Amino acid sequence: MIGRGQGSGRGTTAGKGNKGQQSRSGGKTYLGFEGGQMPLYRRLAHRGFSNYPFKKTVQVVNLVEIEKRYENGETVEPGTLLVKGLVKGANPVKILGDGDLTKKLSFKLVAISASAKEKIEKAGGTVVSTGNVETTGND
Repeated sequence: MIGRGQGSGRGTTAGKGNKGQQSRSGGKTYLGFEGGQMPLYRRLAHRGFSNYPFKKTVQVVNLVEIEKRYENGETVEPGTLLVKGLVKGANPVKILGDGDLTKKLSFKLVAISASAKEKIEKAGGTVVSTGNVETTGND
């Protein structure tokens, strides 16, 4: 045990060395502390705006994967995609048109690309859009 007398082997200074801020109780500093010198995060200018906290993330699924995992006549929706392991979590899903579709499937999703919609309808399937997710670069 630390700091329980000389006989413990870790007595007197309790392994904290001699004197100084780190040896005192409550002697901790904040993250980025540089010994009183103006810390780096205050020395550098912070300008501009970051959209990172507001970005919209969309999970992408291609028709190739849907063709492999779904049987003819099934409904493709976020819940079934989750069960079949094509998506994770609760982020919105967007279907992209990579690959061919031969099965007649019903799609109930938030977002779908134009090429995917065309291929689904060509195979005899139906598409019901439940909303619109603004995405960039996922088409």
